[in-house]
Amino acid sequence: MNSTPALPGSEQEDDYVLRFRSIWISDIHLGTRGCQAERLLDFLRHTESDYLYLVGDIVDGWHLRRRWYWPQAHNDVVQKILRRARHGTKVFYVPGNHDEGARPFCGLHFGGVYVVNEIVHETAAGLRMLILHGDQFDAVVGYAKWLAHLGDKAYDVALYVNRIYNMIRRRLGMPYWSLSAYLKHKVKNAVAYIGLFETYIAEHAARENADAVLCGHIHHAEMRQIGNVLYLTDGDWVESCTALVEDFDGKLSIIRWAEERESLLTPLLAKA
Repeated sequence: MNSTPALPGSEQEDDYVLRFRSIWISDIHLGTRGCQAERLLDFLRHTESDYLYLVGDIVDGWHLRRRWYWPQAHNDVVQKILRRARHGTKVFYVPGNHDEGARPFCGLHFGGVYVVNEIVHETAAGLRMLILHGDQFDAVVGYAKWLAHLGDKAYDVALYVNRIYNMIRRRLGMPYWSLSAYLKHKVKNAVAYIGLFETYIAEHAARENADAVLCGHIHHAEMRQIGNVLYLTDGDWVESCTALVEDFDGKLSIIRWAEERESLLTPLLAKA
């Protein structure tokens, strides 16, 4: 598990909080060794928002059915999210394919967390954003699940190598870098597949009269225009440790927490 060192200068660093109107996170994969729960906890401690969207694959049911793995940090993530809901944050949970067991509960809420199949969010700037996990547009997951599970196991191997690689980088004083994400986006077939996936998602959003669409599923944070639709993904908390955020003017941006944490928090500490 990757731990995140505290910034120097204050024992009450949790008091320094980045405030947003909305935050989107997905693909946490609680229940797996690849989940960077401690980095996510650090992000949640230092952010607040009126809206929090959990865009699928929050808990990895596929892995938990094969082997139980649930350290304290994973439980802490769940408790932190529930605490947000109790303190007034509007929390919406859009199940993905790895936590598809939650889909029968769409339309219900638990502890202030609303479970929905998809939802439209209107930004402060008036942008209508359709939010869904996106696996329904994945032909492999939708029509050849056995192949998806095979790929999932290969992905576990890549993540294991990635953890060892980053342990070495930390000891050398180098920042976190996702080897597995780099390799994935250098593979020609993967790049072609992602492009087709993005096109299908954008076309679906256009049919729903949305100005933008946000999805998870592919573990790669991005923001770009596809036709008349703004296409957004919020990345993951396995490889890239990224989130999408909206400020109070409606501006959307991607936060890469592993890389940008100090640059984002240091100005707050300097004002103290």
